[in-house]
Amino acid sequence: MNDTGQKVQPYLFFDGRCEEAVEFYRKTLDAQVENMMRFKECPDKAGIPPGNEEKIMHCTIRIGNTQIMASDGHGKGHPKFEGFSLSLTAANEDECKRLFTALSEGGEVKMPLAKTFFSPLFGMVADRFGLGWMVILPMK
Repeated sequence: MNDTGQKVQPYLFFDGRCEEAVEFYRKTLDAQVENMMRFKECPDKAGIPPGNEEKIMHCTIRIGNTQIMASDGHGKGHPKFEGFSLSLTAANEDECKRLFTALSEGGEVKMPLAKTFFSPLFGMVADRFGLGWMVILPMK
């Protein structure tokens, strides 16, 4: 495989709820904030909607060894995440249950954690922001 430096990373737009989401993922997934820039820090203030100065223009968080970028985007308060889910691999059964339960808080369980033909524990949930997660314990 040729290492060209290319990588694909999720960039999530929380439509005004980014700071709330970052705090939720810090608490539930032990996410680490690597950087965060607010709209007020942007040198070109022309494109900033009034009242969004304190909103997050860009941030990067790390969950495990994965970087996820995020923003408040247009800041209307109604994020829509459709057509994809983030897959979260747990190290053991207890962690799998803990992660699934934490992500479910205020969200919607789409498929309860259960044994499947491909995993000892697998479940699907949309968290409180509507972001889809697939929590999986890999086969040994």
